[in-house]
Amino acid sequence: MGRKLDALLGRNFRACKLKVVTNLAVSRITILRKQRQARYSQAKSDVVDILKLQQHERALIRVEFVVKDRNMLDALDMMENYCRFLIERVMLLEKNKECPDELKETISSLIFASSRCAEFPELQEIRGIFQLRFGKEFIARAIELRNNCGVNPKQGRQPWKAGLNC
Repeated sequence: MGRKLDALLGRNFRACKLKVVTNLAVSRITILRKQRQARYSQAKSDVVDILKLQQHERALIRVEFVVKDRNMLDALDMMENYCRFLIERVMLLEKNKECPDELKETISSLIFASSRCAEFPELQEIRGIFQLRFGKEFIARAIELRNNCGVNPKQGRQPWKAGLNC
């Protein structure tokens, strides 16, 4: 009875939909990474040029942008790895009602990232799929970085605390 009711209300988990959305997220990450990489390379060369002109204070300001772009590139790499891992292990989600320990960091970290990257619609959709699957409490725990939330500690610290957006 429970499965039928879930299916009628549209609450059933569809691995196929999750795979498609996650593959789209990987594509968007690739695009974002190329854009960030271009900005990062330009900013690095600007710092070198500014230092050659002996303008250390201007170079210091520009270095902040270089560091922020590098942090974002690292975050995008992490998100891409999580998405690829999720695609490989999506069948574990069909078998379990609870979040498998093997996927807890992956899922929690993607949920955390979705709350910091508002203009990343695929992450928002992934978050919605997991909210239906695991409940609002699971989502809130990851977003708010509560104890035992599963979010990668590196991701919880950087780069979003610096106020960066994807």
